[in-house]
Amino acid sequence: MQTPSKQQTLATWLAQEQAVRARLGEPGTLTMAQASAMSPHEFFSGIGAGELPCPPIGALMDFVPIEWDDGLFIFQGTPDTRHYNPLGSVHGGYAATLLDSCMGCAIHTRLAAGQGYTTLDLRVSYVRALTASTGPIRAEGKIVHLGRSTALAEGRIYDAEGRLYATGSTTCMILGKRE
Repeated sequence: MQTPSKQQTLATWLAQEQAVRARLGEPGTLTMAQASAMSPHEFFSGIGAGELPCPPIGALMDFVPIEWDDGLFIFQGTPDTRHYNPLGSVHGGYAATLLDSCMGCAIHTRLAAGQGYTTLDLRVSYVRALTASTGPIRAEGKIVHLGRSTALAEGRIYDAEGRLYATGSTTCMILGKRE
């Protein structure tokens, strides 16, 4: 099987992002009671179909959910000069936010309706600088462990050529059903 070229991968990524953006609703939030009443599948499918508001952080930092499954979540964004620090590269907080989001959402996909989570610990290792010329990147989070009270996940940020930009890991506290 032949590996797709960078141009083929880039074209696929951009088409997927365009399709997602066409479906997403306006940025907004739900109440904890509304979100807790749904299974993770209902929650993420509702966001992806535009039936529920898309999270404001995605609109603020210009990234969208591309794919999710049991224990996996992928966001895509394209860093640009709006995300720059004073030194002329993308601020590390952009990568940290994408990693925190993909890893936390990967954990969320495995929770029961009524459960929540919160980040206890976030570790990020930067491999290379993101710039406005990097192009689209993906942040992919995967569960490592899901227990009764804590969960662990790993994440990575990469471009259409598979170049690694950052890795991360998180520990999240699992919150019980809210009444």
